[in-house]
Amino acid sequence: MSAVLKPVEARFEALTPDHLDAVLAVEQRAYAHPWSHQNFMDTLASGYEAQLLLADDTLLGYFVAMKGVDEVHLLNITVAPEFRGEGWSRVMLDALALWARGQGADWLWLEVRVGNERAIKVYGAHGYRLVGRRKNYYPNDRGQREDALVMSLRLGQSTP
Repeated sequence: MSAVLKPVEARFEALTPDHLDAVLAVEQRAYAHPWSHQNFMDTLASGYEAQLLLADDTLLGYFVAMKGVDEVHLLNITVAPEFRGEGWSRVMLDALALWARGQGADWLWLEVRVGNERAIKVYGAHGYRLVGRRKNYYPNDRGQREDALVMSLRLGQSTP
């Protein structure tokens, strides 16, 4: 007899300074070059959209986005390593797009490391298109720099 999987009930909650220890713990497990405590504090001080994805008290992931005139720039989206491959990035990307549309944005923009094939595939499957490349954008493990791919998603009814 096979086990019955219980559906996970997840919710979004605004990031506050009270959450930073948990967020930083995930950030440090997820990345070789994680955001710092100050990066997150600056995010909060700037009023950027910063949302946690939680299941009960378990942090599944989070995203940070900056609103522009008619666009939103995704600055950070992270799924806790132990929950990768479960579809949580798609949930967060959908929530981000919904929020951005509500802000009157026509476009979503992001940068992703050229070596992050998993994320590039997720973004592509979500409708993001490659529009450019930023040379030497990210630090890498060997003291060098890594290029970023610039990707965008047109929001609304039609796509170019």
